[in-house]
Amino acid sequence: MLHQNRFLKIVDVYRSDPESVYNTWFVNNTDRLKAFRSIRRGVEAVVADIRGNRFGNDFRGTSLEFVLNCITEQKQVFEGAAHAFYWKPKLRIPDIYENEANKQAFGQFLENCMAASRDEQILREITRLSGFQIKGLGPAVANILYFLHPTVMPPFNTAMLNGFNLLFGAKNKLGSWESYLDMRDHLIAANEQFRSALSKDLGAISGLLFEIGAGRLVLEENAELVLDEERKKLETVRRRRHLAVEDDLAQNQVHTQMQYLLSRVGTSLGYEAVVAVNDRSRSFNGIQLSQLCLPCLPALALEPEVCNTIALIDVLWLEKGTNRIIGAFEVEKSTSIYSGILRLSDLALALPDHQTRLCLVVPDGREKEVVAQLKRPSFIATGRPQPSYLLFSDLAEHCDAICKFGADHRVLDRLVKRVDIAGREPAPGAASL
Repeated sequence: MLHQNRFLKIVDVYRSDPESVYNTWFVNNTDRLKAFRSIRRGVEAVVADIRGNRFGNDFRGTSLEFVLNCITEQKQVFEGAAHAFYWKPKLRIPDIYENEANKQAFGQFLENCMAASRDEQILREITRLSGFQIKGLGPAVANILYFLHPTVMPPFNTAMLNGFNLLFGAKNKLGSWESYLDMRDHLIAANEQFRSALSKDLGAISGLLFEIGAGRLVLEENAELVLDEERKKLETVRRRRHLAVEDDLAQNQVHTQMQYLLSRVGTSLGYEAVVAVNDRSRSFNGIQLSQLCLPCLPALALEPEVCNTIALIDVLWLEKGTNRIIGAFEVEKSTSIYSGILRLSDLALALPDHQTRLCLVVPDGREKEVVAQLKRPSFIATGRPQPSYLLFSDLAEHCDAICKFGADHRVLDRLVKRVDIAGREPAPGAASL
């Protein structure tokens, strides 16, 4: 067991650093929370594709690539997590693309883990998967498991393992399920021993290991290495982290600006605006988003899980007096366009009687990506409602005019763009209002 005073001091340093992953990734990060549902939906697609013989013989273009993209978007911790799943033809690893038996075993493993409700069920599935001895498929899978069961399965990468070995005085190895399970046991025990220090979600303590293993949080055990052999590398890492944090802050400010403009437009058109639950305390130009929107999402006759997902949509417009959702807007800056599309179409499928306008709000530089995602055959084949999209520059330029002259949501028809799934190019940008 860890010494209480020492561990609490380490946690205090970790939590008080505004640039640690605890504050930049784990706490109040809407993108992190949105990833859980997107990844679960993606894993469901992987299972269905394997069962339906649609999975393919390479990582690229598969539903598994979408899952790993959603994970690696959490770049504060998971940058590079997809590498373990790239098909390496010279080594024939990981052997889940060409070996049909291994592919089916992997699909069954994911399906059973999704359905699991107890720790021992997941551990049994890990033991079963490990027994297949699938070449090149190791504990990197734990990063998927974390997003399915965040309170019982920690993520796993090189930095986390190095941090674990330093903090716990262990010598665990990277590619071993046994090492991963041993690390998991220690983390759960530490979380229980210091339950008030971090979170039941194992992402918090895993982030601590990441900070230690990456040399961002110095302990007695790694001080000499950091100060002597790795000084230059540490400074480079810290500079990169600082620049990444600054970039995230800039992107978050633009994201908040778009939420602010959408809320202004919605209220000017006579609707009630609702901003994503974790974003209401943010402000733009000195105005807090909570001043423009309802304090919470009104009660909807839906399952709690669906309501929790809807509450994370960036901006909603509700018809006054009815709670009917007239417009739903997902602001995409650096996260997966496709996961935003799925959230919007899920909303429309859950509330078919609301006739909701679905709209992605995207940076101008990502327009081609939006068009490509909306034309994905796998998306078109589902028959899901297709959202339109609105560019950041158009919303910023025309916001005042919409607020002044718009009568209802149809005023956006002059600004939004739609993708013709028959293959034609999107309609040209709207003229000035």
